[in-house]
Formats: sequence, C-alpha cells, structure tokens
Amino acid sequence: MTDLLVRIRAALERVSYSVLALPLRFAVATIFWNSAMTKLANWATAVALFTDEYHVPVLPPELAAYLAVSIELATPVLLVLGLLTRPAAVVLLGMTTVIEVFVYPQAWPTHLQWAAMLLVLLCRGPGALSLDAWLWRRWGPDGRRVDAAVRDRAELPRPGPA
Repeated sequence: MTDLLVRIRAALERVSYSVLALPLRFAVATIFWNSAMTKLANWATAVALFTDEYHVPVLPPELAAYLAVSIELATPVLLVLGLLTRPAAVVLLGMTTVIEVFVYPQAWPTHLQWAAMLLVLLCRGPGALSLDAWLWRRWGPDGRRVDAAVRDRAELPRPGPA
C-alpha cells in the first residue's frame, strides 16, 4: 500500500505547472467575465446597484460601474490568452480587495478563493501554454528579438517552471 501511495505521489508531482495553470486561468477568467455579462445584461440595474448597494469610495456610481465592467471584460481575455497575466492578476486582486472591503465583506471565503487563484498566477505566471511564455521565448528578457540559436548559446533564463 505504501509503495502505491509513493508512486501516486511521484506521478502527481511530475504534473507540469502549465497543465495546472491553464484551467486556473480559465476559472478566474470565468468568474469575472460572468460578472461583466450580468452587468451588461441590465445596465440600469447595474448602475442602481453601484448607487444603492456597492458603496465604492471616491468614485461616482456610474463611473465605478463602467470601470468594473471594463476590468471584468478586459482581464479575463488577457488571462485566457495568457497575455500580461501578472498585471491582469494584480488588477483583479485590487478589484477583489475593493469588493471584499467595501461591497461584500461577509463573502470573504469566496474572495479568499479568488485571491488565492490570482496569487498563484501572480507568483508563478501563466505557464508555458500562454502568449506570455511565447513572447518571452521569442523576445528574451530584455525585450530584444532573440532567435533560438542565440538564445540557446546565451542560456537566457526561461520563464518560470513549465
């Protein structure tokens, strides 16, 4: 029995981070994309919620609604593509914090789950199955185009674990 458990553990530890990051990116993207679709389905209700229920500080309710929908439309696309993944994760962590602190503090278990997923993407990146990884391989860490032969000779760092 112990041998079986050791083999199962070893097999699980060989699973590539990229295989795990892809569904993680889609899961987070789905949460925020669905929220945007709900707001866009009835814009008047969305603005009313920002006026009466979502007490976002500093911003006028209509501007807060536009900003929220813009973030909820743009960042999921970036996450699914694996493009600018870390900046998108930072933006969504900020939005999650605002939602937790000012809008629905009682929903902290849900917000903690969102934050945990976003922190993994922030710290580990989108994985090899992403445009970020492709651009990194193609352009190198300093932003200059690098062909494979030069990159291999120079031993440039690769993006995070694959």
